[in-house]
Amino acid sequence: METLSQAITSTLSIPHSNNSSALVRSHGLSSLLLLRKPRSPANLSLISSRSSLTRASAVEHGSKSSASSIDLSDPDWKTKYEREFEERFSIPHITDVFPDAQAIRSTFCLKMRSPTEDFVGGYPSDEEWHGYINNNDRVLLKVISYSSPTSAGAECIDSDCSWVQQWIHRAGPREKIYFRPELVKAAIITCGGLCPGLNDVIRHIVITLEIYGVKNIVGIPFGYKGFSDKDLTEMPLSRKVVQNIHLSGGSLLGVSRGGPSVSEIVDSMEERGINMLFVLGGNGTHAGANAIHNECRKRKMKVAVVGVPKTIDNDILHMDKTFGFDTAVEEAQRAINSAYIEAHSAYHGIGIVKLMGRNSGFIAMQASLASGQVDICLIPEVPFNLHGPNGVLKHLKYLIETKGSAVICVAEGAGQNLLEKTNAKDASGNTILGDFGVHIQQETKKYFKEESMAVDVKYIDPTYMIRAVRANASDGILCTVLGQNAVHGAFAGYSGITVGIINTHYAYLPIPEVIAYPKSVDPNSRMWHRCLTSTGQPDFI
Repeated sequence: METLSQAITSTLSIPHSNNSSALVRSHGLSSLLLLRKPRSPANLSLISSRSSLTRASAVEHGSKSSASSIDLSDPDWKTKYEREFEERFSIPHITDVFPDAQAIRSTFCLKMRSPTEDFVGGYPSDEEWHGYINNNDRVLLKVISYSSPTSAGAECIDSDCSWVQQWIHRAGPREKIYFRPELVKAAIITCGGLCPGLNDVIRHIVITLEIYGVKNIVGIPFGYKGFSDKDLTEMPLSRKVVQNIHLSGGSLLGVSRGGPSVSEIVDSMEERGINMLFVLGGNGTHAGANAIHNECRKRKMKVAVVGVPKTIDNDILHMDKTFGFDTAVEEAQRAINSAYIEAHSAYHGIGIVKLMGRNSGFIAMQASLASGQVDICLIPEVPFNLHGPNGVLKHLKYLIETKGSAVICVAEGAGQNLLEKTNAKDASGNTILGDFGVHIQQETKKYFKEESMAVDVKYIDPTYMIRAVRANASDGILCTVLGQNAVHGAFAGYSGITVGIINTHYAYLPIPEVIAYPKSVDPNSRMWHRCLTSTGQPDFI
């Protein structure tokens, strides 16, 4: 059995196959999709697979990649495409493996809730509560109908940009549940790096579980590592324990990267009696969660594995945003403002700020747009030259000559093609990046020395500071709802899913669809154009 790191690496690209049974046989780490038994006409079996998509090809091809098998000359192509999309985004349910699983009336009913009573078999009330979500409720994934392929951010399937409906499952409490609260042992883990809002999500998962009637809730310390390290004992959780944890940053449970093999993790879950697992993390963590889900299915374990997407990089597919992002952007303002004051107060001052963003420049872009003080924003998705007549340094000289000062904001993954390559990897299998912030600082000093111009360069790297703070109000609300809906999804019998906000609505998606490749800034998007308008920077090519 591969290690968890290998599982994560191998599952970040979805293998192409037209043979669903082969995918079932391969199960575990290399398979992200399972052949599903249909439960109803509204939930078709998941039999289609997709081609592997790299981040670059995803940007280039957009939604056309998922339509590659559609014959556009077929007059019914749109109907077929919509059906294929529904199959891809159909979410796994425990009845796929346990067709005889019995549903019971939900123990979640706020209208009749009493904290002093136990309603294991359902609430003893004849009065109907209208707070439930129907299993057929859907959320529209795309809300813009493009009039032409040249529209900013257009993702067209055919040459006419025909409107195609793409519906995904709405999140929320269901009237029927598939787990009896008194038999549930729920576990929560936080993986990867720190992120504002981790404690908020933990808190509301625990609170919502208790409202359902769950008494046995534990936290697994230090991510997946906590399943194998005998020195790390699980932490009992209750409302009393988590009541005030959202008032500070970090994670009550601790974080780590990598971990034991998927088989070892599932062995540990069996041994501990865990039948609900809530996994908070990014793309790699979700790939691991999906592998755990598949292994549980292979062993015919009645377990719900639910992810909550966490990354300040905001690079999870389909989501409006991930929790922690707003807080990171807000905290980044402090660094940008400091850089501006330093630059503005000095003779020929230049302030350089490096922000997080390995493969995507969302933080740098949004922070630059929000601050209104940035003159140059450099992100991984948009190529640029430092030197030459159209290079960054030439424009920087122009800014010094005309404004007297300048502020540069760079994402950590920007300009990697200008640095010496490294084959080093971190525990999650990510390539360790070169430090472009230090590089541009040195090149700036060297350039202006050669130009015989005196400049005062100040470099600020708040990298880890922006992720270690407490969640702001916006993220606090997002974390609250994500935590609640993760529990609702688990009790509804779904597994191998993640929960996110999509077009202002909360929805469930199958994990493979959100980890196919990282989301990135579209250089033709309106948001990037707004950033360019704010900074006034030219193309640096």
